[in-house]
Amino acid sequence: MSWSTAQVARIAGITSRTLRHYDDIGLLRPARVSPGGLRHYEREQLLRLQQIMLLRELGMSLETIGTVVAGEADRVEQLRRHHRWLIEERDRFDRLAGTVAATIAQWEGGTEMSTEQLFEGFDADRQARYEAELIERYGAGAATAIAESRERTAGQGAELRAEWAGIEDRVVALLDSAPESPAVQAVIADHYRWITRHWTPDRESYTGLGRLYVDSPDFRARFDARDPRLAEFLRDAIAVYAQASL
Repeated sequence: MSWSTAQVARIAGITSRTLRHYDDIGLLRPARVSPGGLRHYEREQLLRLQQIMLLRELGMSLETIGTVVAGEADRVEQLRRHHRWLIEERDRFDRLAGTVAATIAQWEGGTEMSTEQLFEGFDADRQARYEAELIERYGAGAATAIAESRERTAGQGAELRAEWAGIEDRVVALLDSAPESPAVQAVIADHYRWITRHWTPDRESYTGLGRLYVDSPDFRARFDARDPRLAEFLRDAIAVYAQASL
């Protein structure tokens, strides 16, 4: 059984233009193309499309998705990791929903909440997840860098957060510029100096940090909240800086 482009678009809730784009970039080829140029998709392509849409929902770039879906073993392992993350997020949102419901009840004259209950469900383990993902990607070297970072930045949390906020604001103001432009690269140089207050990346690891900004659901959600272009822009600008300066 096969489906046309229009049928797949309707089933999946996406546009025919999106499917054509996925074909153009080699991400999702149709099973066959008729002599008249009509694309036809079979179940194998629908399963691949489901995978693409799932990874897109989790904030991954099309470039990264292409790498993931190219290998079956990597794709399955990636799905397992994201499945675990989705379950964790579901449970966290359940707790947050309970907290909000209890707060509403309190405001309506119900039982007063304890101070601990007021903050139940907020994510205190996000930093731990970032560190675990870095170690998973880069091995023991990342664990050493994280330990050094804690020593370097002890007692500087507020100052570092304020400096990061300023860097992020400057990048957002330059999103319409080219990543390789002097103005953008000047901000990225400040970003690199800020990173070296935590650890000192080389060309490969600094470029990898840029990719992590795009691939990590937590980082991606954080940057998308400012501007949906921000994560990819940072990745590209960091890659330019790493190639030219490290």
